[in-house]
Amino acid sequence: MNDFSERVFQVVREIPRGKVTNYGFVAFAAGNPRASRGVGFVLHRNTDPVNTPCHRVVFKDGSLCKGYVFGGPDVQREKLEAEGVQFLPDGRVDMKACGWFGENEE
Repeated sequence: MNDFSERVFQVVREIPRGKVTNYGFVAFAAGNPRASRGVGFVLHRNTDPVNTPCHRVVFKDGSLCKGYVFGGPDVQREKLEAEGVQFLPDGRVDMKACGWFGENEE
């Protein structure tokens, strides 16, 4: 595993339960702001989804990934709903309510 992959997994491990972030923020926080697509490739190879909750990473507009590697968008949504993540009527995550961009939880 390369350094970028390790940094991506570290960022994803920091996303609190009940929150989500987007691929672009993970790329930025991992030190390569132009590598949001690379984040997707790294997360696709996640071998430890319990400790590295990649289901908490969504698109910038709150959309779920159609090819979510652990069972598709329905499974991703179920996991997020079980954590209390709120969704908009159109099926996107409510990023205003549930977005996390590195701030400390109080």
